[in-house]
Amino acid sequence: MSDGFTSAIISTHGIGGAKDLPISPELAIAGASAALVVSFTVLAVAWRTPRYDAATSGRPAPALLTRLVDSAGWRVACRVLGFAVFLYAAMAAVFGKDLVINPVFGIFYVWWWVGLVPLSLLLGPVWKAISPVRTINLGFAKVSGSDPDRGLFTYPERLGYWPAALGLFAFVWMELVYPFSTELGPVRLWCAAYVAVMLVGGALFGSRFYESADPFEVYSTLVAHLSVWGRRDGRLVLRSPLANLDTVPARPGLVAVVAVLFGSTAFDSFKDSSRWLSFVQSTDVSTDLLNNLALVAFCVGVGLIFATGSMLTGLGDDLRRRELPNLLAHSVVPIIVGYIVAHYLRYLVEVGQLTLIQASDPFSDGSNYLGTADLDPWYWLAYHPTFLANVKVLAVVAGHVLGVIAAHDRAIKILPPRHQLTGQLPLLFAMVAFTVGGLYLLFAA
Repeated sequence: MSDGFTSAIISTHGIGGAKDLPISPELAIAGASAALVVSFTVLAVAWRTPRYDAATSGRPAPALLTRLVDSAGWRVACRVLGFAVFLYAAMAAVFGKDLVINPVFGIFYVWWWVGLVPLSLLLGPVWKAISPVRTINLGFAKVSGSDPDRGLFTYPERLGYWPAALGLFAFVWMELVYPFSTELGPVRLWCAAYVAVMLVGGALFGSRFYESADPFEVYSTLVAHLSVWGRRDGRLVLRSPLANLDTVPARPGLVAVVAVLFGSTAFDSFKDSSRWLSFVQSTDVSTDLLNNLALVAFCVGVGLIFATGSMLTGLGDDLRRRELPNLLAHSVVPIIVGYIVAHYLRYLVEVGQLTLIQASDPFSDGSNYLGTADLDPWYWLAYHPTFLANVKVLAVVAGHVLGVIAAHDRAIKILPPRHQLTGQLPLLFAMVAFTVGGLYLLFAA
């Protein structure tokens, strides 16, 4: 089991190389870039007025579903489920053995990080509903007789999403470059620090702190804006994913959040490429130092490319250039989701199953508490590499095309008429660069 788990972690990143595709990498990259240009051209001709408005978009969800989701019983059930998983993982982390087959690693790196994406796409902001730190904060408020939504202070608007961006970077640093990321002690310490910071922040600033500073709630909620579930005036509504995406609030630090999510995924592909491996093996500089610098460079680079592409446009006097990156950053969310699917699909399916199997034996003593220890993992994707590779390329291209549509609708809403099309060209070039670079890294991994 240990060998299988370790090999699965090592082998399920990337797409398996260019040999898995029925077309050449060059043709795939050229085709994807052409798809973006063609999409923009069609939009320029056929999409000349904004189509998304948070105040009017969406139709009310079925009354029965709305009553269920808004009921106290549903909210309690979600909290109980999230807290039960939290306690089970904590039990394995505290009392389990420091072995790679400890389910804590799969829960931490696979279920929590990657699994939030499909869950949020299907169900909406999942982490907000099941977050154990919100549940603990609610419990403290009940005991003390205070309001969990109100803290001692008002959350500073200027902070925006910056704390969440730092938290997300701390996680990807732990996962991708920290040399002891598969040792139990550091994982326990990271989780304990996360819980402590979240509880102190909730006590000081109330629930608004979690909306802006909890890295996993911000991550889940951003992805959930690509689901069909939304809220309008507090009511549950059904929207098209792009109309829902248009409701992402443009707060300070939003560009930093998407830059960390996108840049870290790109770095994860890059660090497995033959060129990078050859480089780090041929130099006397510490590999850990080089990986740390590269991770920072990828995240900062993505942010700078996007911010530059957003600001290099003509503006009227009513809008400052520095506001544009956060106003347009929602368009990067589909790109992030596309790359997460492309990079982590097999990882989620295979290691996610192994985690479920290992969760039955949290103390590595042969127990079968959940009845899943004897299940056999499903490796269908591993035996169909061409199908998997095509799905991944399509996910990248679809993410970029949706990003172009989202950026176009927002641009014609906020830019003056004379710059509504030409003003989008720098951002289009930035997205083409993301497409070329992302596909290259997927092939190179």
